[in-house]
Amino acid sequence: MLHLIFQSPIAHSVLQRIESGDDVVFFENAVFRLNRDTILSSELKQMLNNNVHLWVLSAELDTRGIQIDELIQGVEAIDFVGVVKLTEKNKVIRSWS
Repeated sequence: MLHLIFQSPIAHSVLQRIESGDDVVFFENAVFRLNRDTILSSELKQMLNNNVHLWVLSAELDTRGIQIDELIQGVEAIDFVGVVKLTEKNKVIRSWS
């Protein structure tokens, strides 16, 4: 499943719906929750360890002046083409805003 997360702060109930093997893309102000020292960082690290793939749109990082090395290790930046590929890969898409 592909999860598109736009909301900030991110509701804990949203994270509980993400399962191993899922792809998660962070947009808009949700990208701030990917910083290494946020309240969610330990939970997001655990998700990475459980085979959840965390992505962030590179344009969102650029807009907010965030460098990829400021984020939790394992989060990968992608462009719009990458987002399209994830939508093709995943049969079910959920948007959280």
